[in-house]
Amino acid sequence: MRIDAHQHFWQLGRFDTSWLNQPLLEPIRRDFLPADLQPHLNACRIERSIFVQTQHDLEENRWVLQLARDNPFIAGVVGWIDLASPACEDQLAEFRADPRFVGVRHITQDEPDPNFIVRPDVLRGLEVLERHSVPFDLLFYVPHLPHALTVAMHCPNLPLVIDHLAKPRIRDGSLEDWEPHFRAAARMPNVFCKLSGMVTEADWQRWQPADLKPYVDVALECFGPERLMYGSDWPVCELAASYERTHQALDELLAGLSESERALIFGETAHRFYRLD
Repeated sequence: MRIDAHQHFWQLGRFDTSWLNQPLLEPIRRDFLPADLQPHLNACRIERSIFVQTQHDLEENRWVLQLARDNPFIAGVVGWIDLASPACEDQLAEFRADPRFVGVRHITQDEPDPNFIVRPDVLRGLEVLERHSVPFDLLFYVPHLPHALTVAMHCPNLPLVIDHLAKPRIRDGSLEDWEPHFRAAARMPNVFCKLSGMVTEADWQRWQPADLKPYVDVALECFGPERLMYGSDWPVCELAASYERTHQALDELLAGLSESERALIFGETAHRFYRLD
């Protein structure tokens, strides 16, 4: 089973999409729905996908869970609950009743407080996820990356996955501010990583697979295929590349792996991590 472990949908006017009003994001300022994604999956022989939240809004969970019921290729929904709320566990209970709800994410990278994810109230919310074995996606920029180790140690039985390798500064070819903390996080066995979101951290107009290679190589060394998963980050990837080119770039960079190792990254790791049916 080949799985895209990280994609999004949105529909203008349904939720707050004001973040798309930035001029640079004009190419993706339109609706992106399951019918738009499926041809790309078919072209790359990807059978299923994981939707990942874009809103701090419980209604988005309900909307996308219905999309998943109507579109069987959507294998799971990584939604949102308010980790800092006393109602956190009740919110989780509602969505866990649907087997398609497979994880939680918060857009930590945009929080004004850089230490949001290690606040005591938020850590209590993560403890709720840990008790119920619900995975959590870590959406970080590089300055947040030291918190991955802190969270992993605080909740050692909580499955965690670093989205987009924590967005290293690929455009600048920088590794020194990213790699030590990335390696430290990887030492915790409950931390996984998505090979996703790299093309939009590179030069949108001139990137080549070789620009991504140092970061992929570090991720392979630190996590191994058994803790890495492919994600397109569609439609955000379209700012820098088509779905197909994004997929092809990673495919080329992993060409030296065995078939069994590639099978882990392109599906089996995501299947195990998110406990997909």
